[in-house]
Amino acid sequence: MKVASLLATCICSLALGCGSADAQERVKLGVLNDQSGAFASYQGIGSVIAAQMAVEDYGGKAGGKQVEVVSADHQNKTDAGVNIARRWYENEGVDAIFDVPNSAIALAVAGMSAEKNKVFVGSGAGTALLTGEKCTPNTVHWTYDTYAYGRGLGKAVVEQGGKKWFFITADYAFGHDLEKQAAEAVKASGGQVLGAVRHALGTADFASFLLQAQASGADIIGIANAGDDTITSMKQAAEFGLTRDHKLVGLILGMNGIPSLGLQFAQGAQIMNPFYWDLNDGTRSFAKRFSEHIPSKAYPNDMQAGVYASVIHYLKAVDKVGSAKDGKAVVAAMKELPTDDPLFGKGFIRRDGRKIHPLYLLQVKSPDQSKSSWDLLKVVGTIKGEDAFRPESEGNCPLSKQ
Repeated sequence: MKVASLLATCICSLALGCGSADAQERVKLGVLNDQSGAFASYQGIGSVIAAQMAVEDYGGKAGGKQVEVVSADHQNKTDAGVNIARRWYENEGVDAIFDVPNSAIALAVAGMSAEKNKVFVGSGAGTALLTGEKCTPNTVHWTYDTYAYGRGLGKAVVEQGGKKWFFITADYAFGHDLEKQAAEAVKASGGQVLGAVRHALGTADFASFLLQAQASGADIIGIANAGDDTITSMKQAAEFGLTRDHKLVGLILGMNGIPSLGLQFAQGAQIMNPFYWDLNDGTRSFAKRFSEHIPSKAYPNDMQAGVYASVIHYLKAVDKVGSAKDGKAVVAAMKELPTDDPLFGKGFIRRDGRKIHPLYLLQVKSPDQSKSSWDLLKVVGTIKGEDAFRPESEGNCPLSKQ
């Protein structure tokens, strides 16, 4: 795959003008994400490249047809994301949509995918509602969710002595859910939540929010946001001197954000993740190939790895069914087939659509421990998938009762 041809594919999709004539002769996958805003470096073109790599590694065909990948930028606007999904499904022959960071957009796309009998596979999306009350027989939630990250880190930090919490939370579905899950874990583990404040997506100045956190009496400041908002809020907290007396917990601080934050600010922080490029030979090989394709030379994060692995599994299911046209049948096949790939290892998909795999507790290295640009984390613990994700019986997904 050449980067130039990949970018041409993306531009072609955005221009609305390609692929419709022969859509019925192809299995067509759409990668829908933020390619210009707060999440662009966390999913963006990297997720598109991951999908292209998966198609090529699988052999380029499924269900006897060529597989094509298109992409578009939802700009973190729900109406834009919904309009793109509708156009793809109704006019351009797209069979499945992948990634979709921004939980409000993901929930809307999941609903539309069920309505149109297509497939939605969330990798960048975080809200646990996708496998809870808003589950559908056409949705698979692959990489992570707010329950696993919020509950896991909340519990771990309280067990390490961080008892009093204050949350700085993104004011949309993802942030609300992430705060809720972490707060419930904190309380269940014997800690206290002293308050919270909400901020808009793309906030540039966190001063007032940080002052409220400082005045709360908390010793832990839970950062319940994502992407550039996490980096901006944590950087400003360090500049304000909050890190001298408070511990910052980035509930979804991802690997790609650490270079921007700097190891001197991030060292010692713990994060949860189902993927890290340096776990084994398979992850290292994928990371090296990925970095050769992406213009920034970045290594892949968990959500980009999730796109790769979920596309591979989706194509296996299309081959099992024999066609991509019945989305519900394809998702049923995805659930029947055990998952197995070099990035997440062996796993399975539950009736509610939740993909189950281990999560790792990772710690940010100090500057003197890091030996290269992407040598950022070390594994300090492993959590079984069955223990990391919400029990299916607690999700209120109607599919789980069938």
